[in-house]
Amino acid sequence: MVLLLVIVTFAMLPESGAAFRSPENIRAVLANQAVGLTVAIALLFPMAAGYFDFSVGAVTATCSVVAATSLSKGGFPLPLAVLAAIIVGAAVGLFLGVLVAVLDMNAFIATLGTATLLGGLIFAYTGGLQITSGIPASLTELGSLSVLGVPRIAVLATLIAAVCWFVMGHTPFGRQLFAIGSNARAAALVGVRVIRVRLLSFAVSGTVAGIAGVLLLARQGAATSDNGMTMLFPALTAVLLSTIMLELGRPSVAGTVVAILLVAVSVSGLTLLGAPAWVGPVFDGAALLAAVSFTRLATGGSSRS
Repeated sequence: MVLLLVIVTFAMLPESGAAFRSPENIRAVLANQAVGLTVAIALLFPMAAGYFDFSVGAVTATCSVVAATSLSKGGFPLPLAVLAAIIVGAAVGLFLGVLVAVLDMNAFIATLGTATLLGGLIFAYTGGLQITSGIPASLTELGSLSVLGVPRIAVLATLIAAVCWFVMGHTPFGRQLFAIGSNARAAALVGVRVIRVRLLSFAVSGTVAGIAGVLLLARQGAATSDNGMTMLFPALTAVLLSTIMLELGRPSVAGTVVAILLVAVSVSGLTLLGAPAWVGPVFDGAALLAAVSFTRLATGGSSRS
């Protein structure tokens, strides 16, 4: 399936695609998708447990503002500012875990409500303006420079993906996540502590979203209330596409990486063909609908909770 999608994508690209294949364009694609990949990975943990988390974009934006504020107004050294952003992300994730796993609140309502709340708070704080002062060059260079021809931010995102791949595929926590997502009652019968694992899935998601917020600040060189807000649906598209790439109906880190790159390559090729700016969101939406439709058809109409 992945090979077929890649072949079709490249067949759509222009014959004179020297600009597309240029090292500069490849580096730009990798750097631009590093934050989106990290946001998508944050989505994976609750989704493996059977939940959609619609707050990850807002958490990413919030943590970006927290890091920028810690640097510009708090005078924090960079490591402490990064730690503050990650702690805030983890705290929001833990809060959502309590709402959903402990208090049994509907995940859609809890995560969407939290996203709206965070969006309003950071807009009120920033006034819709950018926070640019006090951002050290060592952070912005992470988002702009390369090592051995590969963007530093892409290398870091790859390392994050590798760690999460190991956690989800090779640890008891990861196996318990998928067991709960498949059948929570059966998982409980074999001794899985369902509430605790579900709570941890949101806490880990918030932590990864906090890291994404720092990467977003590094890439943009500034923090605003809307930075990160638009990343939810591209990330959701990538995660859902991952469910049709390796193991049908099961989200995966590897599939998400491939999906992020596939969509980015496709949109980049269409942009070089002269496609207007609205093509990207339309492509994301079409890919999202296609992934959901294919999964439901292939699994006989069943869906994840």
